[in-house]
Order: sequence, then structure tokens, then C-alpha cells
Amino acid sequence: MDIGFIGLGNMGAHMARRLVEAGHKVIIYDTRQEAIGNLAALGAVAARSPKEVADAAETVMVSLPTPDIVLKVATGPDGVIEGKRVRHFVDLSTTGAVMAQRIFKLLEAKSIVQIDAPVSGGVRGAEKGTVAVMASGPRADVEAVEPALKVIGKFFYIGERPGAGQTMKLCNNVLSAAATAATAESMVMGVKAGLDPRIMLEVINASSGRSTATEQKFPDVVLTRKFNQGFTVGLMAKDVNLFLSEAKALGLSAEVIEAVAALLKLTCDELGPEQDITTVVQPLERRAGVEVRDRAPKAV
Repeated sequence: MDIGFIGLGNMGAHMARRLVEAGHKVIIYDTRQEAIGNLAALGAVAARSPKEVADAAETVMVSLPTPDIVLKVATGPDGVIEGKRVRHFVDLSTTGAVMAQRIFKLLEAKSIVQIDAPVSGGVRGAEKGTVAVMASGPRADVEAVEPALKVIGKFFYIGERPGAGQTMKLCNNVLSAAATAATAESMVMGVKAGLDPRIMLEVINASSGRSTATEQKFPDVVLTRKFNQGFTVGLMAKDVNLFLSEAKALGLSAEVIEAVAALLKLTCDELGPEQDITTVVQPLERRAGVEVRDRAPKAV
């Protein structure tokens, strides 16, 4: 299958690489020449614009950071919408249902079917091909691209409605964000009270409080002070705010997630939105006067 792939960031580069290694002809584009060069060296074909990608492939996938960028790449000047060959636009990004529906209608006018297929599982999952792929759109069109999506990760068909996959992704991501934020508060309190954070995590992971935050993020990334989970606090704040917007549109309240959004905003304001999501613990540490880190071994 000829597949276009636009957006070769932390997630996209790994997903595009897996498609190349699976034997697909992959036509790539990114604003960073270095990212293009790395994949071209593995056999991908470089393009000079989203339109050029869409001229060369019936299926074009994108993995991009924000809804506005997805909209521009899909429907802007020199965008995918101007391509001569494209028939399927597969959005692996997190844009929210409202934007997905907007892009669907704009592309539909040009006989291009938009399929929203956001992924979750982090950089490690993208690298290993274990991310969850949450696809929605017309059933026959989704089935046409399903084999390629199964190369990327574990495939789930969410439904016919444009944007359904996006809603599913937001529901997942707010749980991840809430677990990370709550774990940060719990760990800071325990350390302030004199507990060993490594022992805390061992107990929590043998108990009912465990989550991906306690099982992987905190032991591997926070206690070691690496803060390199691979997903920025700014992007998580974007996803959480998209969830809040959709909840509000449905007439729902979301007090817990609003509190999570507030902590993410505080972290963005104090440390910057480009910092790793795990740095959400740092504003709490500063206020408590402690650090959640591995304790130095005692001298013998």
C-alpha cells in the first residue's frame, strides 16, 4: 500500500518507521528536514509539502501536535485537500470531536474521507507498535486502511460517527492525566511525612492505588529525575481542555478534571509547556520543600 505520512515527531517517526519496515511505500513530510532524512535513510520517500504527499498516495496519515495544525495541513493552501490521488485522510493526532467533524465535512466536499484514529500508549508504545488505535468513520473506509493501522498498534473500531475516536481518546487521556496528577500529590505528601518514595510505590503497586503513573512514570522517570516520558505537559493540558470543552457542550460537569487542568496550567506557567508531563510533580515539590527522588544509599 502507498501511504503518505505527515508529522515525524516523537510518535509519528516511530509509526512511519513501522510502516516502512512492514513493506509499505511511505511518502513522508515534516517541517524539519532532519526528521525527513532519518526516515528517508530507511527507505521512505521524501515529499516537499502535504499536497505532494497527497498527490502520491491514496491514504495520507498525519500525526501532529494541535488541532489548528491538523486543520491547516488537511485543508489549507498546499494542503492534503489539494492532492490529486488522496482518498483517505487518517488523523492519528488528538484534535477533539468538533475539529474532526469540521475536517470531515471540508474533505468530504472533495471526495476525501476523513478517518479519525488517535493513538494512545506513549512513545514506547509507538516504538513497539503497541499503541491503542481508536478509529472512527464510515465502516468500509476504515476497513480499507485497517491493515496499515494494525501495523501501528492494537486496532479498535469505535463507530461510524466522525469524531467518535477523538472522544474516546480524550476520555482515556484525562484518566492518564488525573492519575499522574493525583500520584504527584500523594507522593509529595508521603515524602514530606518522611516516607521512602520507592517503598511507597512498591506498596501502592501491590495495592488498589496502582496505575500507569505508579507502575512506570514515577519509578522510571520521576524518582530517577529523568523527566523524559516523551509527552509534554502542554500537550496534555491541550487534551484535558478539549475534554472539558466537549463535556461542557454535553451539559456535563467535570470538577475532578478541572482540578487536573489547573495543576497542568500551573506547571505550564512555572516550567513551560514544552516540559515533560512528569514535571507536574515539581510545582508541588517546590511548595512542600521536598523532592520525590530515590534516596541515596547509606554508607556502610
